[in-house]
Amino acid sequence: MEPCRTRPEWSKTIPKLDKRLWRLNIGPDAGESWEYLSNEEEAKARPLSFAEKYFLGLDLEDAPKFQPAKTPLESAVHGYEFFRRLQLNDGHWASPYEGPMFLLPGIVFSFYITQTPFPRGWPEEITQYLVNHTNDDGGWGIHTEGASTVFGTSLNYTVLRILGMKRDHPIAVRARACLHKLGGAIANPHWGKFWLATLNCYDWKGMNPIPPELWLLPDWVPIHPGKWWCHVRQVYLPMGYLYGEQLSCPINTLIRELREELYVDDYKSIDFSKHRNTVCESDLYHPHTTILNSLNWLMDKYFTFLRPQWMRKLGTKKAYQLIQIENENTDYACLGPVNAAMNTLCVYYQEGPSSKAFQKIIRRLHEFMWVQPEGMLMRGTNGLQVWEASFTLSALADSRLYESKIYRKDMINALKFLDRQQIRNEYAGKGYRHNSKGAWPFSNITQGYTVSDTTSEALRAVLTVQSLPEFEKPVSLSRLKEAVDVLLLMQNKNFGFASYEPVRAGEWLEHLNPAEVFGKIMVEYSYPECTTSVVLALREFTRYDDSYRREEIEQTIQDALSFVINSQQPDGSWYGSWAICFTYAAMFATDSLATVGRCFENCDIQRKACEFLLSKQRSDGGWSESYMACVTGYYTETDSSLVTQTSWALLALMHAKYPHRKPIERGIQFIMKSQAGDGSWKQKSIEGIFNKSVAIAYPNYKFYFSIHALGLFARQYGNYISEY
Repeated sequence: MEPCRTRPEWSKTIPKLDKRLWRLNIGPDAGESWEYLSNEEEAKARPLSFAEKYFLGLDLEDAPKFQPAKTPLESAVHGYEFFRRLQLNDGHWASPYEGPMFLLPGIVFSFYITQTPFPRGWPEEITQYLVNHTNDDGGWGIHTEGASTVFGTSLNYTVLRILGMKRDHPIAVRARACLHKLGGAIANPHWGKFWLATLNCYDWKGMNPIPPELWLLPDWVPIHPGKWWCHVRQVYLPMGYLYGEQLSCPINTLIRELREELYVDDYKSIDFSKHRNTVCESDLYHPHTTILNSLNWLMDKYFTFLRPQWMRKLGTKKAYQLIQIENENTDYACLGPVNAAMNTLCVYYQEGPSSKAFQKIIRRLHEFMWVQPEGMLMRGTNGLQVWEASFTLSALADSRLYESKIYRKDMINALKFLDRQQIRNEYAGKGYRHNSKGAWPFSNITQGYTVSDTTSEALRAVLTVQSLPEFEKPVSLSRLKEAVDVLLLMQNKNFGFASYEPVRAGEWLEHLNPAEVFGKIMVEYSYPECTTSVVLALREFTRYDDSYRREEIEQTIQDALSFVINSQQPDGSWYGSWAICFTYAAMFATDSLATVGRCFENCDIQRKACEFLLSKQRSDGGWSESYMACVTGYYTETDSSLVTQTSWALLALMHAKYPHRKPIERGIQFIMKSQAGDGSWKQKSIEGIFNKSVAIAYPNYKFYFSIHALGLFARQYGNYISEY
């Protein structure tokens, strides 16, 4: 795998490890964790696999070699010949899922504060990653393609110092200069202030309150945290526990040095209570509202003057009970990397480092870590296992590559993987969780959170493959019905579908968004892409079983389509919230309309969508949408066309049955010309987004969406390329 960025002039100034000693371990539940072997003898006893060499950026001497493809289907075959070599033994495809630059500090701080030794290889590889992703000004942004911020720079500078970099190292000097130019760590947003407070490098008095007592409110109260978006409530739950008790690690020599280095002014001279709302302009995406500032003022007075001891203890107790529920529901894997690192600190303080709970959760943190050519990073989840397997199966089925017996074996392996990953337990109501039995999670069954579009894409993939005569049916009809039952419970009042659970509160709660760096995080929202995934899955189910809850399914589909139609913008586009952006959403929306026979010839909605996409096609036949489209809400381009965004646009046009072959063929030619001699495509830019401002990479998108587009074009428009 090619690195996203390297800084050879800087990385050579720090220690490097022999990448050939890394090995990827896959657990029984598909958990992924990297291990650095002790010596060459161990390495010889466990030779590197093709996938491991690819992920580590090592030479792929056993990669396939092809002449340039002459037809779209041949190009699809070449692409899959490479991609199939990345399939792991249990049937899934692994992924770095990297990009956010605020995740690594959480795990490093957690290990440091709990005095847990870093695993072999971590300090060197994490340092390499941060050095390679340093911006030109010496700082770091909120993600790898973002401008430097106080949040990214202060926390990652601190990580480098914890991992052993000296304060006078040129990289540290440049980073510190960048941080001071931005105003120093005092200008951190809420999450940055919190993490530095846990490290005793920021005073808790400078934090806007996070009262754990909120969890004592009756569930019917409109602002109860149980109504928040699950990621936000699971982050602010341990935040509240730690803030409520104001827990920080002991001061030592490094902490004293960091207090000097992170701030422009002398640490002892700073009145932190006056800087609760001090946030650098480059960090600020979602400013405070007057309502939030007023509530913060009231809560501060409560904490300072009114908070009785019995209420503090009650709030802390309730918060930790809910943390325990989250840990036990997920076998300590946790919903995501942020709450996993924070929960680790809570367990450490509450139960101690020798407790079984602490030993479990600290070990689970390994599954968020990933090694690639430029170093070690922390992923956005503990993987994309179910998500990737589902889309790959659908691509192979739609392009009819399953007709090859060799590829059929891969599909059987992936199908069995999805069979094992379907959630068999019911977590509804436990820690404010939504119904889960029958759903599929984004990553693996252990994490176990219901996700609407992952459940839908997995269900659709299973149904599609099990409908083919060449395949067995490992997922029983009763379990398929359970998946349908979960989806039917997830539709919102506006007929759309959200991500993890139905909307529980109104958008007005965004007035209380305290994070400052993220947008639209407080509650769930209906999304065109999630809604389409559900529509496609339910329609596929009716073909598989035309009797089960048929009337409800048909009504759900019709209502969902009305949401998709109403979500279209005047220019014919749809805003996508989970990838970049208008091309991604168009791929889904046009497919949902096609399920009821709406196409370019008979539907104005589809015509407008096609016209929008064609207006963005570049002279080389490709599309080049940038993550900035998600940030600004306007179609924005990068300097050159991108394979993944081109595949999305082409799939959208083909779903809409656009009648003119030439523009689609030009896009197909771009994908074919971009293909390397081994069948792969190179990673050029980030493809994903979340919370409007954080870009995140899905490196496997360039494989299965390209294969899907090539195969579908061959089926729909003919397997040939014209001469113009």
